[in-house]
Amino acid sequence: MTFSGELWARGGAGVYEEIVRHPFITGLTDGTLDHDAFRYFIIQDSHYLRAYSRALSLVAGRATDEDAVSMFALHAANAIAVERELHSSLLGSLGLTTADVEAAGSKPTTTAYMSYLTAVCATGTYAEAVAAVLPCYWIYRDVGRELLKRSSPDPVYRQWIETYGSDEFDAVVESVLAVTDVLDVGASERERCHQHFATTCRYEWMFWDAAYTKLDWPV
Repeated sequence: MTFSGELWARGGAGVYEEIVRHPFITGLTDGTLDHDAFRYFIIQDSHYLRAYSRALSLVAGRATDEDAVSMFALHAANAIAVERELHSSLLGSLGLTTADVEAAGSKPTTTAYMSYLTAVCATGTYAEAVAAVLPCYWIYRDVGRELLKRSSPDPVYRQWIETYGSDEFDAVVESVLAVTDVLDVGASERERCHQHFATTCRYEWMFWDAAYTKLDWPV
């Protein structure tokens, strides 16, 4: 089994099944999802993508070959481009402005996820950093594929689905999986990679759930 296959089998597959059954996801495809929940999601995703871009920059700085350096640096730039372009159009469709994004701030799950990613990418090994950022690529790609099969009667939701279910995004994910599968990982480091991968997979589920419940700071 490939290293990415090991990561998925131990820490990803079960979480992914819970994600595709989550009422946020099913509500996207049948059009019943509350637009306020999707507004929450888009606002928090905007904050998250900024941090994800910084995390990918840290991964690029730790990469052990020039191709990986270039790839992760490009992905860091693209994360910001997605945040600006996709979200600017979706914000308008949802009656939101960039000022609304800033005013809302980062909510509890977003803050925790961003902090965990940044810590691993800043202090862990290169392999640990790759394992930590991989679920965001992989789960979004697979969720996008699943949602493309169903689409949505809601044009705003359909726009989001078509972006993350695209062939272009699939190629991006495959390039990261290829890098993952050639990592030289020792036994103890391998276990830490599994822990980080499983943790960020859980954060992916928590991110959807926070949007569905509109989780806010208690005080």
